[in-house]
Amino acid sequence: MSPATRKKLLGAVAVIAVGAVGGIWLVRGPDPLAFSGGRKVALPDYKSGDPTGVPASLAGASLVERGKYLAGAADCVACHTSQGGKDYAGGLAIKLPFGVLYSTNITPDKETGIGNYNDREFIDAVQRGIRHDGARLYPAMPFTSYTYMTDADVLAVKAFLFSLPPVRATLPANTLTFPFNQRWAMGFWSVAFARDARFEPDAERDLEWNRGAYLAEALTHCGECHTPRSLVMALDNRKKFGGTVTAGWRAFNISSDKATGLGAWRDEDIASYLSIGHAGGHGTASGPMGEAVDHSFSKLMPEDIRALVAFLRSVPAVTSPQFPATLAPVAPASHRQGGLEADRSGKKLFEGACVSCHGWSGESPISPFATLTGSWAVNDPSATNVAQIVISGTKRHTPDGAISMPAFGSIYSDDEVAAVVNYVTARFGSKAAKLTASDVAELRKQAAE
Repeated sequence: MSPATRKKLLGAVAVIAVGAVGGIWLVRGPDPLAFSGGRKVALPDYKSGDPTGVPASLAGASLVERGKYLAGAADCVACHTSQGGKDYAGGLAIKLPFGVLYSTNITPDKETGIGNYNDREFIDAVQRGIRHDGARLYPAMPFTSYTYMTDADVLAVKAFLFSLPPVRATLPANTLTFPFNQRWAMGFWSVAFARDARFEPDAERDLEWNRGAYLAEALTHCGECHTPRSLVMALDNRKKFGGTVTAGWRAFNISSDKATGLGAWRDEDIASYLSIGHAGGHGTASGPMGEAVDHSFSKLMPEDIRALVAFLRSVPAVTSPQFPATLAPVAPASHRQGGLEADRSGKKLFEGACVSCHGWSGESPISPFATLTGSWAVNDPSATNVAQIVISGTKRHTPDGAISMPAFGSIYSDDEVAAVVNYVTARFGSKAAKLTASDVAELRKQAAE
């Protein structure tokens, strides 16, 4: 090969390499904390304190107790527990567009769990998505967020999990279609789209903000549900916290947008929603968010809730154009008002099963947690969450005790679910949904079991 030919070949390779790197950068997008714009420093160089670990009130707790708090913040139990199964024993069916993935057993059972993991292997699994046998994990396990956890915090979680009784659990086989069933291919995905990096504080922000950033990005992994994904299932941080649909439920916009995000919420509203799953005038958490409140956010210390609020306030506004700029007001108190007589089937179902708890006005006569007025769910024209709540029911733990709505999915047909959902959104929301029976059938398929 002549020098001129070699030079041309090397030049072509360089161009291809630069193009490939540029393409990955365009798809991968910015770091989740790039929006802050401040100077990032290593933890030892941050002079205002340590934003990682547990809050100061738990500083004297044992390693296992600290791990329990951190595992709660990371909401490990929600994904690693099947309905009716033992905690952390896995088996939850996670429905994806290309098949079903079952969560793993993370009790210390040596045959079917993680009992044989050493410290290094556990860190690699949590931070890098690499199992102890070298196989790659799918990003349904949010290692792309947990990568920001410190080694010390990961090992505290390990200490807690290893303190649990081992559970022998033989799980169903995953049913992913080709090529998604090829775990080795996840190595290429991880190189391109997963950041292997620990949390670095923003030197220009205070300790509370950085604590909130660590909680939101590394532990509670808010972006995994609330940030839209690209075609290759990587988080699109250009639309950070802008909301999306995941597992058949809508995770709403939690950016600082005033119309369709949290910008118009008071600090105490956000804190209440996280702590008890309800904020007056804004609605009640259900589905995966309800579970996150029960298992994770409600267990956090008040100072950590405040830190999360401070961080959420700083996230740039992202508009959700499919949502109304203003929410619907209180509906008429009389069922004879509202111009909805055309939808008689939906109205009849609502009158028979719903009105005693929710009221004709949308303001519940029994509990603020059952009030529909002002909630994002009924103002969502897609009515995704309203339909899922009708299908699956919901339960909230209020300061006065538990309140629940029964599941109607096994009682109502797809046509009936669509009818009552369309009626509810028309009466209590800004725009009536137009769900069909096929839409409801699809929502049933998408929700995790």
